[in-house]
Formats: sequence, C-alpha cells, structure tokens
Amino acid sequence: MFELLHAIGLGLLVLLPLTNPLTSIALFLALSGEMSDKQRNHQALMASIYVFMIMVISFYCGQLVMNIFGISIPGLRIAGGMIVSFIGFRMLFPLAKQPVANNIPQLNTTESINIAFVPIAIPSTAGPGTIAMIISAASTIRSGQTDFSPYVIYCSSLLVPMLISLILWAGLRGAGAIMRLVGQHGIDAISRIMGFLLVCMGVQFIINGIMELIKTYAVI
Repeated sequence: MFELLHAIGLGLLVLLPLTNPLTSIALFLALSGEMSDKQRNHQALMASIYVFMIMVISFYCGQLVMNIFGISIPGLRIAGGMIVSFIGFRMLFPLAKQPVANNIPQLNTTESINIAFVPIAIPSTAGPGTIAMIISAASTIRSGQTDFSPYVIYCSSLLVPMLISLILWAGLRGAGAIMRLVGQHGIDAISRIMGFLLVCMGVQFIINGIMELIKTYAVI
C-alpha cells in the first residue's frame, strides 16, 4: 500500500504542473459564458472523462499510435501550439454576432456547443507536454528502469489520471458560481486575457517543438 501511495504521489507531482487545471478552469470560464448550467455541467463531465481517456491511452498505446502515424513529439508540440494559438486569436478577436431575423426561427444550439474535447481536454489539460511526459514514463517503465512492482504500476496508471480528472471536474463544476459572481463583463475580460495568454502559450509550444526538432536533427 505504501508503494502504491508513493507511486500515485509521484505521478501527481509530475503531472499536475503539466496539466495545470487552473488554466483549464479559466479557459472554461471564458468559453462557456453563454451556456446554461446544464450545458456547463455536461461539458465539465465530458472534459474530465476525455482527460482520463487521453492519459490512459497515452500510457498504454501512445507510442504505438505515434509510430503508426509517423508522429514525433516535436510534431505533436507544434500541432498543439497551432491549435492553442488559433483558439487564442478567436478569443482575442471574437466574431460579431449576426442578428437573427424575426421571421427565421433560431436554431437550438444546445447539442452543437462542444468545448469539452477541444480545447479543454486537449490541448489545455492533456496537452502535448503531458502526453509526451506520459509516453516517456511508459517507455522508461517498459525498459525495466523502475523499482515499482507491476501491480503498483497498473493501479497507479489508472488512479493518477482518475484523480487528475476528478480535480478538473470539481474545478469546472465550480465555474458556474464564479460566473454568477463576476458577471458578463467579467467573463468578457477573462476571455480576452485568456485569449492573449493562449496565443503566448501556443507560440511557446511551437518554439519548443522547433527547438526540439533542431536538437533531434543536430544529433543525427
């Protein structure tokens, strides 16, 4: 039991700074301003489930999937950076809403609003850095460079993503109360600030991917 707790604590210590749920909560606040409480809660639940699935799949199948499609870690970082930058630009410069004519019925967009997978789950929470770290850890474990028993590794590989997903879910569920506190103008301000930060994060992801790509080819 002590060994399992040690493995879980080590996993949380490594992955929590990378997943950074606080950033995801702020992004969720910025993107879900026009949702109802029911929609918001549903998106929070789905985002948490997606994060759990992405982390578990990355641990067990991540390297295999990347090898099949010929995707490198630098490519993953650059693609994630482009997605984050695009979302950030959309938040910084939102498109003006088109007025709906009185004789045209407004469509129900309840089912069309989906921010759970992109950008909340990926790349905000389980982003390129998190996926790369999980794949690297899985490769280290498979090579036998660890003192943990197979049982502990199996349990912690499920419990660590589950705990991170629960932390994210609890934070996202509290977003509704924060929205009611700050109001619509506050949400707009948060959206613009997060848009700028996301552009910066996306550019940094791209820079990191390019630098890693240069180092890889320099070694070759």
